[in-house]
Amino acid sequence: MGLHTATCLKGPITRRRPWWAGQDVEEKAEGEVRHDLVAHVRREIAAGTYDTEERFEAAIDRLLSRLGLD
Repeated sequence: MGLHTATCLKGPITRRRPWWAGQDVEEKAEGEVRHDLVAHVRREIAAGTYDTEERFEAAIDRLLSRLGLD
């Protein structure tokens, strides 16, 4: 079992992972929150329209692709 030190992980993601390469994660200021996007997602969750079969299938497809199982 591997142990992580407090300096190893920086929040919910580690930016050293290869699948983050090329994404705008590095460009955003640390702690920057898109309040408009958060409000939009909260409204969709409350309305019951956020979790759809299409989103679930797309997430599964991306996961399988990253694992090399597609």
